[in-house]
Amino acid sequence: MATRDREEPTGGLPKNFLRASLFLLVAEESAHGYDLLERLREMGLKTADPGGLYRALRAMEQEGLMRSVWQTSDLGPARRTYELTDEGRDWLHAWAGTLRESSRIIASYLERYDALTKKDANTG
Repeated sequence: MATRDREEPTGGLPKNFLRASLFLLVAEESAHGYDLLERLREMGLKTADPGGLYRALRAMEQEGLMRSVWQTSDLGPARRTYELTDEGRDWLHAWAGTLRESSRIIASYLERYDALTKKDANTG
């Protein structure tokens, strides 16, 4: 596919999808950073990096979307555990609505694409 001065399809997730994912995971269960990193990878976000994760968590806490508490343990060092605030929960719902609408639009595109390729196969 030659692409001189053309837009390339790049794929990928919506901008700030890491934040949307963190809203969901923390709403499911309060968690510390390493646990969230593992759960992000289980969701399919294999490229999530610890630095970006912790920067996002700190920013979300500063914005009042999450709060954290230090949890001590006899088994290891204290860990910061994150939970959603009411405003964070509102953002979780907003993200879900946006992603649902995006999913509907993408499904419509793919249905039309599949119909086109089926038509092309029958005429080709």
